[in-house]
Amino acid sequence: MAGMAEERDSVDQHVARWAAFWKDEPAFAPEVEGALVRMSYIQREIRRADAAAFAESKELTFEDYKTLHVLMVQPWPVEATPAQLAEASNVTRAAMTSRLDRLVTAELVTRQHDDADRRRVIIRPTAAGRAAWNKYIFEGMARDQKALGALSHEELVQLNALLRKVLLDLES
Repeated sequence: MAGMAEERDSVDQHVARWAAFWKDEPAFAPEVEGALVRMSYIQREIRRADAAAFAESKELTFEDYKTLHVLMVQPWPVEATPAQLAEASNVTRAAMTSRLDRLVTAELVTRQHDDADRRRVIIRPTAAGRAAWNKYIFEGMARDQKALGALSHEELVQLNALLRKVLLDLES
């Protein structure tokens, strides 16, 4: 990929400003700063694209979709308590209650007391909830693929290997 090394992005400008400021500081690593800021920018752009996709939706808000998504992919067998969903979504229980109220009203999930323990509430997706999740999950996958569309399959494999190496080190 000749010529790619000469191309500059907005992060190169950011790193150059920092490098000038920290020119005598051996702790400053321009490659580390560049990599972390680029990963942050990519995530920000993906979040913006996701938010924009839901901005005009009459069916779901982005937060409601995320709640459905957690319900569909969480480790329990396609049912969970509101507390489990709040924890998996990293939101408060009050926020989860509001989301669940909207999803129940839209008939995308059911909220039922557990027959074995009446104090326990179980949330389950409805057929309409599964259909909505299927629709939006595939649209989201298309946005993600577009976001990383500048990379070939081989480059994506390489990028994943490098990021896995970093994550394994952080997790150890």
